[in-house]
Amino acid sequence: MRTDIFARLDREPEPPKIEIPRMSRTRLALFGGTSVFYLAIVVAVLASTWLVLLDWKVMLFRPYQQWPEWHAFLDSFVVLGQRGPTAVMVAAWLGWRSWRQHTVRPLLVLGVSLLLLNATVGAVKIGLGRLGPHYGTQIGSAELFAGGDIFPSGHTANAVVTWGILAYLATTPITRRYLSALSATVSLGVGLTTVYLGTHWLSDVLLGWAAGLLILLALPWCEPLIGRAEVWLLARRDRVRERWRARRRHSPSLPVAAGGPRPALVAQRVRPDGAPITTPAATAAPARETVGAVGTRSGAAQAGSAGSGSAGARPGAGDRLSQTIPQPARVERSAVAQAGATPAPASRRPSAGG
Repeated sequence: MRTDIFARLDREPEPPKIEIPRMSRTRLALFGGTSVFYLAIVVAVLASTWLVLLDWKVMLFRPYQQWPEWHAFLDSFVVLGQRGPTAVMVAAWLGWRSWRQHTVRPLLVLGVSLLLLNATVGAVKIGLGRLGPHYGTQIGSAELFAGGDIFPSGHTANAVVTWGILAYLATTPITRRYLSALSATVSLGVGLTTVYLGTHWLSDVLLGWAAGLLILLALPWCEPLIGRAEVWLLARRDRVRERWRARRRHSPSLPVAAGGPRPALVAQRVRPDGAPITTPAATAAPARETVGAVGTRSGAAQAGSAGSGSAGARPGAGDRLSQTIPQPARVERSAVAQAGATPAPASRRPSAGG
């Protein structure tokens, strides 16, 4: 019985089941209509219909020469459609929201949308290979399959997706309306600016708007994948935190005696060349001969001092003093004499009385 209980406790909790959200009729209608519009633009360009002729008329009109005073401002405004700057700005805002709401869903939604954008728009660009207006070779030609990469417009599609994500992730209806209007204004302005500067055909911009809108409308179908990824990331984060806390709790510590000082870390000194400076061990104290050793002068001195010392001196005090006060080692004179050395003069020999 207890084994079953502990087995249930040790088992990891199963991730919550995420249901696929149902698309509303309005969203399905918009997705279907935008898909038809997308295919119609592609077919019109492939067949070199009236849309291609309109592209050449707008290009030969050269709007940047008709209104040159707007060139400097619009050249800076078109940056709002570049993927790098817009992705950084929107990711910073969504990262702050994720930190405040303790979730990673906003960042995951942005990442999935950018992946879809790169996959779909990039594949069509490379597959059709259309040249830009400045590289056109024949008036009235669609300039397809010539090694270009401008159909559909990446600036326009990126503006629709990047700024539309803010409206998609809005939490209140009023905020969603305002952000939707803002994203629509920016994406329309970026698309028309590319036509003004002559970097894209008008049909490129139309297809870019359709491509970006299709990605936004298809995001609800990606919500189950986003939800599973969020659950997995949060679970991994919690496991890493628990392991880190467990290591801190069970980290070994140096033993400290009761009431004693705690060990302190001392920085090791190094030489200019990087080699460590080794401090030599403390020099051992020189050996001291105790009083009363065989054949030492200190024994004779103690005997003399005991005979002529003051009356108040206690017996045995010299022994304790000689043991506590270090005295230099002295070599026995008799040992030197035995070795053949000349004995010291009589005036320098210590007397028995000290």
